[in-house]
Order: sequence, then structure tokens, then C-alpha cells
Amino acid sequence: MTKRVAATPAPGPLEEYAQRFDMLFGKRSQREGFRRYLEGLLLPAERNKTLTGLVNTEPVVGAQHAAAQRLQWFLSESNWEVERVNQQRLALLMEEAATAPSGQGVLVVDETGDRKWGSQTAHVGRQYLGSLGKVDNGVVSVQTLWADEKVYYPLAVEPYTPAGWFERGQRDPEFRTKPEIAVELVEEAVENGLRFGAVVADAFYGASQDFITGLERLEVGYVLAVKPSHAWWHKAGDIGSVQEMAEANPWQREAPGNWRRIVRRFRDGHSEEWWALESRGGPYGPDRNQRLVIVSTDPAKLPELTTWYLLTNLPAPGSQRAIANGQLVADLATVVRFYGLRVWVEQSYKQVKQSLGWAEYQVRSDMAIRRHWQLVCCAFSFCWWALRQADGAALDWDHAQQPAAMAAATEALAIGKKKERPQGRASSKTLLASGFAPGPGLARALDHASALLEWVVVQAPTASVTGTA
Repeated sequence: MTKRVAATPAPGPLEEYAQRFDMLFGKRSQREGFRRYLEGLLLPAERNKTLTGLVNTEPVVGAQHAAAQRLQWFLSESNWEVERVNQQRLALLMEEAATAPSGQGVLVVDETGDRKWGSQTAHVGRQYLGSLGKVDNGVVSVQTLWADEKVYYPLAVEPYTPAGWFERGQRDPEFRTKPEIAVELVEEAVENGLRFGAVVADAFYGASQDFITGLERLEVGYVLAVKPSHAWWHKAGDIGSVQEMAEANPWQREAPGNWRRIVRRFRDGHSEEWWALESRGGPYGPDRNQRLVIVSTDPAKLPELTTWYLLTNLPAPGSQRAIANGQLVADLATVVRFYGLRVWVEQSYKQVKQSLGWAEYQVRSDMAIRRHWQLVCCAFSFCWWALRQADGAALDWDHAQQPAAMAAATEALAIGKKKERPQGRASSKTLLASGFAPGPGLARALDHASALLEWVVVQAPTASVTGTA
């Protein structure tokens, strides 16, 4: 058997990480492309993470440069499989105790959208884009993310295709709504044996009966937000909405009534006092199939930004459902904790978009877009992997000691140096200057050989809540 020709090594621990994926790439050019793409994504965000930015060449003229063309081929024409890369990425995370999923974490479902011009890019259309907070032309994707207080990372992503792409619009059998896509992603996680305590999602999914029905079919627990206006059938004069339910339970600090005090502890060390109400009325109650939990920092005023209205199917302690079904029992503190972990998906967006270039692809095909997203996920997951390797035995989540572990991993990557490129490869003289520019021109962001990590935040947004105060 012919011995494989080794790819030009990536710097520091990135090379060891890349070697874990080599069996998925049959050609040396593919293994090279994988390393060069991750190197570019992990560069400090001084340059856009477009193809020309990844190889540090000029934005327009540099598009024809050999280095940029090689990455273009790797992304658009090469024959590697996105799904196999994703499986290997998750396998590396799951083989380490510090990053392996557990029943104490949650499966977050959310979607994100980014502006894209024109009409030829796959999945593009005029639709609501969360990153802009308005309707505009762009691409939307539905994602799942695993999170607990210690670690979080993306699991899977699927683009949403607007109805205008289908011959019969929304009536076309191939058309899928976002909740339908989300159920498929949850089902994929369940089939792969992923452990989690509950599926968590915002009010868009909490208002979708199709999504809730899909989760019930999969027999998984969920904690979903609903809007204050969420209502149900009721007789005239009876309580018929979530807002009315909250207002019907008066609260005073000296006489909290049915409200229960919960203390949430945040990563910077401060604590906040929240109050939770187990609602009883309409179709909801601790002995019903669904519970309605209202959580607020001020039950008297119910401020919009710090009041949650949560729908869950997790049994309440001591209820007949908990005794009969043997499911995960969730008291008020657990329900609050689960939904509080949803904040990690917002933190993830900041890192994959602002640091790793999630939306900065300049390709049009469905396959190329999916590959770019998956490579961004690999770069994100590499940060956890490299931190684990630098720390040695186990990740230390202590707030005071964490900077030392991060510094050690950063130093390990910075020490790594690339070998000389073989003769015949593109000369660095045709790219941007490595040092100070003698005159006007583009400045090189950072030499590939000493690329530094854009580190993810490792402290939790809140500490684990053990019970009501």
C-alpha cells in the first residue's frame, strides 16, 4: 500500500487535532485544505473570514491567487462529507469526561439569520433575520447546541429554505418549517444517544404545536418559553392567559403567597433573587401533562426583560406523573436552571459570528455553505479540545484558576511553528507582508505559523441552582 504523503503541519496543538480528521480526507490536498481553513478561522478577527481573508491576500485581486483558489476548491469542489466530519468532531468532544454530554445539560434549539445579497445563493430569501432584528434578504439556519454550566458547543445545523424556492410554495411536500427542522435535529440527537435533561427553546418554538407534538412523540422533556399573551380556551370570567395567571397570584416580600424564592448565582460571583410560581389553572398544573412555571425578578411588576413564562412536561416532585412514569423530576429550581442555560446559544453566536466568521462565506451552493458552517464548528470545538489538552488531567472550572489554564493553552499554540513550505508552493511574497509595511498597503493580520486562539468563554452564566431558598 502506498504511504500517505503528509500534509504541511498546522501550528501547535492544531496539528494534533487535525490529524484526528485525516482518515476522512482521501487526498493530501483535502488534508491541506482542512488545516489551512482552520488556521484562517482561528486567526484574530482583524480580517474578514472570507476565502481571501483566510489566506491573507487582497480582497479582490487576491481571489485569483493560488492559495485562495485551493481553499475555494476544498470548499466547493472536493468530495469530502460534511456529516462524517461532524460525527468525528462530536466524537472527540464526547470521549473526554469534561466535555461529554450528561443528563444535567440541555439541548438548546434556536435559529439565526444573516444578511446576504442577491438571489442566487442557496436558501436566500427575504425573511426575518435575528442578527438584524428585522425582515431583510438573507439566509436562516436552525441549530442545536448542548450546554451545561461548564461547557457548550454546537451539535448540528440545518438551513431553512424559504417557500419561494419551491414550485408549490408552502404546499410543496419538500417544504419544511423551522419547527419541523428543529424536531428532526432533536430526533437526530436522540438517535445518536446524546444525553440531556430537557430541550430548551424560546417563545417562537413554544408557540408551535407542531414542535411540541414532535417532542412528545420523541418522549423527551422540554422547557419552552411562551409569550405573556399565550392563552387557552376558557369560560367567560375565568383566567384564560399566562399574564392573567401571574396577576391572579399577588406577591409581597413579606407575604409571597404561592411564589417561591430562588437564588441564581452568576459567573462574576454576584447573586440575584428570583421568584417562581407553579401555576394551577386551565390546562396546566403539577399533576397535568404540562406545567406552567412563571419566573420573575419582581412578581409585583413582572418586568418584561426579567420575567419568563415557561411551559414544561417535566413531572413535578411528588406528582402522580413522577411516580407512574419514572421520568426526570424537575422542581421549580431545576426548571429555572434548565431555561437559564439557554443563554449559551447567544454567547455561541457572538463567538462563531464575530470571531470565527460564520456568515462571511462567499459561496453560493448548498454544499459549500454547509461545509463552511461545519468548519466553523470544528474551529469552535478545537478551542475546548486544546484547552483540555493544555490543562492535562481535567478542566478546572474554578473562576480564579481558569485564566491560567487558558494562558497555558494559548502559549502551546503560539509555540507551534510551521515547517518550510516545499518548493513549488506559492511564495509568501505574493501574499501580504509578514512584518511592518515599508509603505502604504494591506497589513498581514498574523503569520499562520503563530496563529492564536480566539478563546471561548468558559465560566458559566449562572451556577447550578440546587433548590428553592
